Amino acid sequence: MAGEKAPEKKPGEKKPAKKKGAGKKPAEQKPSQKAAGDKKKRVKKYHASRNPVLARGIGRYSRSAMYARKALYKRKYTAPETKIEKKKKEMPRATITKPVGGDKNGGSRVVKIRKMPRYLPRRDVPRKLLRAMARKPFCEHKRRLRASITPGTVLILLTGRHRGKRVVFLKQLDTGLLLVTGPLAVNRVPLRRAHQKFVIATSTKVDLTGVKIPKHLTDSYFKKKRLRKPKHQEGEIFDTEKEKYELTEQRKTDQKAVDSQILARIRKVPQLRGYLRSTFSLSNGVYPHKLVF
Repeated sequence: MAGEKAPEKKPGEKKPAKKKGAGKKPAEQKPSQKAAGDKKKRVKKYHASRNPVLARGIGRYSRSAMYARKALYKRKYTAPETKIEKKKKEMPRATITKPVGGDKNGGSRVVKIRKMPRYLPRRDVPRKLLRAMARKPFCEHKRRLRASITPGTVLILLTGRHRGKRVVFLKQLDTGLLLVTGPLAVNRVPLRRAHQKFVIATSTKVDLTGVKIPKHLTDSYFKKKRLRKPKHQEGEIFDTEKEKYELTEQRKTDQKAVDSQILARIRKVPQLRGYLRSTFSLSNGVYPHKLVF
């Protein structure tokens, strides 16, 4: 106010220092300062599973515990529509309700939109054969063989009681099955048939030039014979013994004839006998699509 004196300064006192940015308005602050402050606040979060792993493939919480932790019970699940349900919606109506006059006729009646014919044709109309009926029988199918399978190729069996064992391919039979042998003295695999779908062809080969394979080794040769079942007649109540399968002498001679020729060629190649004796299997960290056979 007018007339009042300003406060006198003492000789030892200093003026209070003004704060930086105190006079500036918030709009006047530089944008670079704001961006720097936001970067400090934001912390990059890495994705981590809610179920910590105790060991490889084993989590700390069970499936039911994780169901509760993730709160999956709050989510509404609707199953997708099946093809049959979609067809039912798209199908045209088969019937229609029509009003019917008269007191005793019920007022309405359900009528078919598409009515059946009154009279059936006298002669049977010839129909085209279905696709399945027009196909050729199995005996007339063309037999194909993979390019990687040639006589003498060492194969790995994937099914059956001898799965994992290595065998020598001899020839393809009329049904398309492969005739293979162990040989029997090496890995206990006799002369038998195998399907080329359930076989891995390796790059190892045995030279079969000059090997004579009997012509009677066909599909009928390997066909299973029906064993006799005991029939209970008078006086044979306790006769319960079933007929057992026994190797014929023909089979034994054929096995020796084929194996003796192949074994002579296997002995010429070093370490081939041990390779045929070993079995194929996968261990942890070994992937079949990365292997070179």
